Amino acid sequence: MTCPGSLSRRGLLQAVLVAGCAPALLRHADAAAEPLFALGVASGSPRADRVVLWTRLLGEALPATVPVHWELAQDEAFRTVVARGTEHAEPGSAHSVHAEPAGLRPDRWYWYRFRAMGQQSPAGRTRTAPAADAMPAALRFAIASCQRFDHGEYAAWGDMARQDLDLVLFLGDYIYEYATPHDARVPRRHHGPQCRSLADYRDRYAQYKRDPQLQAMHANAPWILTWDDHEVQNDWAGDVSQDLAPDFHQRRVAAAQAYWEHQPFPASMRPKGVDIALSHRIDWGRLARLITLDDRSWRDPQACPKPGRGGSNTVNVKDCPELLDTRRTLLGAPQEQWLRDSWDATRPWNLLAQQTLMARFNRQDPAQGPGRYWTDGWDGYPFARERLLRDLQARRVPNTVVLGGDVHANYVADLKLDWDDERAPVLASEFCGTSISSHGAEQSQLDKALPFNPHLRYGRSDQRGYMRFELRADRLDVELRSVASPWDAKSPVSTAARFVVEAGRPGAQVAS
Repeated sequence: MTCPGSLSRRGLLQAVLVAGCAPALLRHADAAAEPLFALGVASGSPRADRVVLWTRLLGEALPATVPVHWELAQDEAFRTVVARGTEHAEPGSAHSVHAEPAGLRPDRWYWYRFRAMGQQSPAGRTRTAPAADAMPAALRFAIASCQRFDHGEYAAWGDMARQDLDLVLFLGDYIYEYATPHDARVPRRHHGPQCRSLADYRDRYAQYKRDPQLQAMHANAPWILTWDDHEVQNDWAGDVSQDLAPDFHQRRVAAAQAYWEHQPFPASMRPKGVDIALSHRIDWGRLARLITLDDRSWRDPQACPKPGRGGSNTVNVKDCPELLDTRRTLLGAPQEQWLRDSWDATRPWNLLAQQTLMARFNRQDPAQGPGRYWTDGWDGYPFARERLLRDLQARRVPNTVVLGGDVHANYVADLKLDWDDERAPVLASEFCGTSISSHGAEQSQLDKALPFNPHLRYGRSDQRGYMRFELRADRLDVELRSVASPWDAKSPVSTAARFVVEAGRPGAQVAS
């Protein structure tokens, strides 16, 4: 099928999903004057009575203040509009819009759109959460992370947009701050240098959000998001950067502002300096509590970094006594306490959405020493992980499932306090999803380490894609969706593996 040279925005999304025309359409968008709504629409932060609607206006010479009208309807044809309003897009917010219709009915789908300066946005679809006292039949959601633009096309988003999902949980690395290496021979590249200023971050988000398949998934269901490191800089930890830059605090301020501007976050989340509230509790009726964390802003710096650097390292325990400091924290003491208070033993399920692999991953044969670990993840903060798991055990939180990303590999794991005892009780199940596009490690390296980690039931670093979930009161069904050809925008996407977690039986089982 030939890709059309000019399309409406709705037609553009349909063409991507049906014909896989993303590269041609992106080139066309770069070459022509863009419409106001070239970055699409999105929704997020769903509650039983409200949701956030997002867009950002683009233009060479936008007025200082642009009235943007929005409407929310019960039907796709907008015959029954139930809420409407006007927001004012201003340059101090990159002309982004964060509308917050309230007083909505719980557990139902809505459609929304924006109008400004004689132009109308594409329509998006969103939904509210079930009422607090309702028991929904199911929650269908996906987890995704790590969508480096110059590492692959976004066929995974196109496939996800064809799924029947209530919700997307995005777990970090929405953008990458790097400049594409000059000698990289890749079909698409990052525009501009490494992101440092507010203008740099705004431009990088705009580049990512022009991708039609990403736009399609944003327009298909509400998102809940948290960040990881690349929204700011690789391996950052609080006010300590990988390059130990003295002005890193100001870079954090710029990155936090741009992050809020480009996501469906409420106005109340607008950052105050570096402070942005990403830790949330969202209840899906009486079925599940969803908890999101921020594991970057308040962590202790990584233990035993490389000489003259901050950030991660891979170290032997015997060479890094700092790893065994029981006071070290990944979340910060206040957030650790907040998490303790957030577990809900009254609901059948608790879902913990955080950034990275929680299960221990030992890279060293136990016969050769006490272990070799990567310090940027939970393995770099083992006693913080132990505190979390002990609290789960003490509070008897039922059917806890930890969701993660970051490591560019699919992992399915049992979480327990004694990793070296195969008979130790399993306290929670973990599903750590691979990247949308970012490159993974060699599978041969992972294969060497898997025998040292019997609590890891599945490990594949050669897969790109996402995980799809269907949660019911009695079970959680999981599909690992894998992209066949990461540089093909219309690549087939298939199910690489299926797992199930049965209520009352911690630990994932291979689905029959």
